[in-house]
Amino acid sequence: IWLPRINPASVLIAPAPGAFASARRIDPGSAAYERAADDGRYLLIDDGRSRIPVVLLAGSTRKTPAAALVPLDDDFAVRLEAALRLWQCLSGLGGTESKRLTPQRRERLTFTLRALDARLANERYRAIALGLFGEARVPSAAHWKTHDLRARTIRLVRSGLDLMRGGYIRLLSCRHRRR
Repeated sequence: IWLPRINPASVLIAPAPGAFASARRIDPGSAAYERAADDGRYLLIDDGRSRIPVVLLAGSTRKTPAAALVPLDDDFAVRLEAALRLWQCLSGLGGTESKRLTPQRRERLTFTLRALDARLANERYRAIALGLFGEARVPSAAHWKTHDLRARTIRLVRSGLDLMRGGYIRLLSCRHRRR
């Protein structure tokens, strides 16, 4: 189960105050995953594009009107964006995809995880590069040692190992850049 203090994309749900009886409820049909814990009920709400982690805090159920609890911490903007995505999903407006990771960063993470998987399967760097970049881009064995794709492949594997050793927590708690 995810920890909301580490993953700011988690939406904390509390019972809505009495004056907000018409507030949305967490629809039981939208949960792709549900688990009870000591601190509340953990749900993954499927919005069709991604899954939104939700924590129903003590006193809130899927039948009670819901209110999003957004702590005023350094991750406020990320938490607010996640709450908005949940509201859009529950309102049938089709949630927007999270903007926390740019398309370039998503692509790099995909390459990183693929490189890590290959390295953990004892593949050599050249074989990993062939799988990632294709045979047309990877040079012959004679030119491989000094080619930039070799260095890039090594960096991808190292990044994957860093993620595997706990670096994923930094990824989850990435902050919005302040302007």
